[in-house]
Amino acid sequence: MMASQLSQKIRSPMTNGNNSIPSASGFQKAYENLAFLHSPQARLIRVMCELLEPEIRFRQHSIRDTIVFFGSARSLSREAAQTNLTNLEARLSTEKPASKELLLQYERTQGDLKMSRYYEDAVRLSEKLTRWSLELADPNYRFIICSGGGPGIMEAANKGAALANGPSIGLNISLAYEQHPNPFQTKEISFEFHYFFIRKFWFFYLAKALVLFPGGFGTMDEMFELLTLVQTKKSKKYMPIILYGNEYWSEVINFKALAKWGTIDLEDLEIFRSFDNVDEAFEFLKKELTRNYLEKSNP
Repeated sequence: MMASQLSQKIRSPMTNGNNSIPSASGFQKAYENLAFLHSPQARLIRVMCELLEPEIRFRQHSIRDTIVFFGSARSLSREAAQTNLTNLEARLSTEKPASKELLLQYERTQGDLKMSRYYEDAVRLSEKLTRWSLELADPNYRFIICSGGGPGIMEAANKGAALANGPSIGLNISLAYEQHPNPFQTKEISFEFHYFFIRKFWFFYLAKALVLFPGGFGTMDEMFELLTLVQTKKSKKYMPIILYGNEYWSEVINFKALAKWGTIDLEDLEIFRSFDNVDEAFEFLKKELTRNYLEKSNP
């Protein structure tokens, strides 16, 4: 085989000169070949990076315990929801007859205003938990707020921590839409993930409590996966789990029906608690975290 034929045979996108960093010898080190690192063949390396790099950063910042907030990326603050509704009402007063599309948009905006209550409650709960956390005598047991880093309830969780002058974690993920990093997460302990399953690992690994606000497919996915890990005792640690928003959760999921039909045990309904009040949720979390993590570690 001639040299030109061999060169043609082994040439691949993974060795594209535009994505390579040649060494002094003129040859390229494998770990500097960016095209290779982004190739399907190097997927395992990328997975390991998303496991190892966050671990190192968490250790550097002495983060061992988190309180994780889940919820819809579409939730708006009360101010934003009210502004949208006011603007639509103005349009409806001038556009007559109103189009079907505008009426549907108005209905959706009314729903956004109702749901904004959960955004505001998430801000308040996060702020209260962060203030309590900052007052703890032992910095090794500081419970840091953690969210998915995006908008909606995630933003509210990070915002509450910021209002209390505390740090918070953002486990961002690259998506085509709905996900953009919110400005309230602490940059030094926030991350950008490619793989959902690695992001879920970090949600769960450091978590000492989980708070689930109303949400859609993503929230349901995270909720049921985490409930399953607890139900099957794959996790040995105790975690208080809160479903916040009784009206929403009781309408969207009939957990008692699951027990009635025998697909879960009655005891499984005790894995989580339901709350609809910020102060009550805060007192429950404070009591459970103190009893199971602070007092047990400092007898």
